[in-house]
Amino acid sequence: MKVRVLGCSGGISQGLATTSFLIDDDILIDAGTGVCDLTLDEMRRIKHIFISHSHLDHVASIPLLADTLFDDLIGKPLIVHALPETIKALRDHIFNWTIWPNFTELPHKTNAVLKLEAAESGTVFDLSGRKIEMIDVNHSVPGVAYRVESEGKVFAFSGDTTSNENFWASLNKHDALDLLFIESAFTNSDIELAKVAFHYCPQLLAEDLVKLEHKTKVCISHLKPGAEQIIMAECEAALPDWEFHQLKIGDIFQL
Repeated sequence: MKVRVLGCSGGISQGLATTSFLIDDDILIDAGTGVCDLTLDEMRRIKHIFISHSHLDHVASIPLLADTLFDDLIGKPLIVHALPETIKALRDHIFNWTIWPNFTELPHKTNAVLKLEAAESGTVFDLSGRKIEMIDVNHSVPGVAYRVESEGKVFAFSGDTTSNENFWASLNKHDALDLLFIESAFTNSDIELAKVAFHYCPQLLAEDLVKLEHKTKVCISHLKPGAEQIIMAECEAALPDWEFHQLKIGDIFQL
């Protein structure tokens, strides 16, 4: 299993893009602005998109992909998987003929280029031997994390979340965890904002990370632009026995 980082920032700037990870060459986990760096041929290989939650920085490329790949998707639609609340948000606020055409009805309702498929937390998908589990987390809107297992190797992504029990308990149910992507959006000086926005800062993350029974490589995502060095230093100071890595566009992990 190959995990390629297309975007992992909490904002945009030159060299920064928002959350999206490419699994092998056909699955996206989240579809933020990082998708825009893919070539057309790479975009054409994408078959499934798993969305963590409805916020714009995680879904921005879905409508653009549907438009860009329109001719290629006729008869073999791009499938988006997400919580029912997330699917409803996409239908109500993006694919509504006002913000964007409703590609779930184009070129025809019976032959649309985009399928929005709702799934409940706890669902486990099996795509060519890759098992993808949706795990409920704690964010300002309904959201999930994802655990992906392929040929005995395991990758997990927290989505956007803050202090919670379910994510860690769900990971601990399994015997293995080889790679963890987890957010820390704010510095400790913004801990109150982190709590209001339902994000981690290093202090909150450190309090939760000790719940994890697997000692694994921890990659920090969703860092606020300009605050990356402070956030990483605070993570390392809070948990000096853990191996932390700041995610960057272009990172590739082969599991």
